[in-house]
Amino acid sequence: MMTPEMLTGLSTEHLVTLAGSHRLQFNATKAFLAMQKDATKAGFKLQPASSFRDFTRQQTIWNEKFRGQRPVLDDNSQPLDISKMSESKVCEAILRWSALPGASRHHWGTELDIYDPFLLPQGKKLLLEPWEYENGGYFEPLTDWLTENMPNYDFYRPFTRHDAGVAYEPWHISYWPTSHKAENLFNEQVLLSAWQDRDIAGIDWLKINLSYIFERYIRVVD
Repeated sequence: MMTPEMLTGLSTEHLVTLAGSHRLQFNATKAFLAMQKDATKAGFKLQPASSFRDFTRQQTIWNEKFRGQRPVLDDNSQPLDISKMSESKVCEAILRWSALPGASRHHWGTELDIYDPFLLPQGKKLLLEPWEYENGGYFEPLTDWLTENMPNYDFYRPFTRHDAGVAYEPWHISYWPTSHKAENLFNEQVLLSAWQDRDIAGIDWLKINLSYIFERYIRVVD
């Protein structure tokens, strides 16, 4: 059973090392390594760009975006001028691409952002933007291979709905046997408890609109 601390990135007791600084839950690690091995046979170097992310890291991302210290992007991955936006518009713009601290699926140890460094052209930086993964993008072949093969390892893409508040993320894969259990355990009260006595930018608006945020930006996975 995952504890509220595990669900919100305040504990690492549910994790093992995947590779380097990357961590996942044990069964997710086993499944990913098996899939990675078969990807190698198919000619791909399947690598994590991101795996577990703790509360503090997500808090830093959120606060820096809200305070203009980190870019906030529009639907076309172009920077927005948030100085001309209301607090509610800023929050929703951030939520398009970044989860609230305590509400990121990456806290669970079931999620990875993936890529193939051998498919990334020399001198190019990984951006994690949809065009890289489809329609002639660098990683389109890897996307196609994963679409066909990742169900065999119980992985799926949670963010593929174009009508949801969260942006389409073809690079984000989730280990379903464990992540769907975490989804059922995670709720507004768990998140509010994690926020207690912590610096969360825009927290007053977030608390007032938390039910809407859950409906529009959290309970939207495929």
